[in-house]
Amino acid sequence: MNNGISRSALCMLVLALVFLLGPFVVIFVAGFSADETLAFPPKSYGLRWVVYLFTVEAFQRSFVTSLLVGAGSTVAALAFGVPVAYALSRFDFAGKDAIKSVLTLPLIVPGIIVGLALLDLMVLAYALPVTWGLLIGHTTLLVPYTVRVVSASLANLRSDIDDAAVTLGATRLQAFFKVVLPNIRGGVAAAAVLAFITSFNQVPVSLFLTGPGVSTLPIEMMAYMETSYDPSIAALSTLLVLFTIVLVAFTEKLLGISKYV
Repeated sequence: MNNGISRSALCMLVLALVFLLGPFVVIFVAGFSADETLAFPPKSYGLRWVVYLFTVEAFQRSFVTSLLVGAGSTVAALAFGVPVAYALSRFDFAGKDAIKSVLTLPLIVPGIIVGLALLDLMVLAYALPVTWGLLIGHTTLLVPYTVRVVSASLANLRSDIDDAAVTLGATRLQAFFKVVLPNIRGGVAAAAVLAFITSFNQVPVSLFLTGPGVSTLPIEMMAYMETSYDPSIAALSTLLVLFTIVLVAFTEKLLGISKYV
């Protein structure tokens, strides 16, 4: 009986891995195709389309935009999210549950609706520059992630450590920066990595907020696919997957972020 259950569980595990990793394998193999059009399996292999990516100015420009928007919105989300997470974790006040519910909304509301709302607010109502619209829009999406991850880190830190620091003469602000923050740096780093990756790969909100001359890499990839069907997008997707894996693996090795997400 146990052997039967073990085989069934193993089969389900294999099926789940095939379902989850299968598309990545297809994209990875197609990304090293040397054919003229995208096909799987390719008839020939090479680095032709990987090299080609570095000659496309639109990809280079949008990659830089995605990096800047991702880094800027991550810093802004941490600046808002860490204090909010600390307040929600350490203090009781009126409206606390309502604030938690509001912070959950960007996670459960479809991205298209969020993007349309931000378009009406920032572009149509206030006519903000495209870059600022992207930064504010991405920050809006990232704050809930930072609050949740940092809150989980604070939940594992005894609350009386703050009071002990205050008792020994520190102000509440000094206790936060000198005692609490060093002890939750792993959670903050995990929130930063999660926020940056979420921003970098964001599509629905960016689709509404990009404008002439300013586009993020995922949106530029979608626009390119409307007119071309060569393996360059598969090659670019492969590089982005490898970039994400290296970033997460490096941070995990350095800080052990898997304990917080």
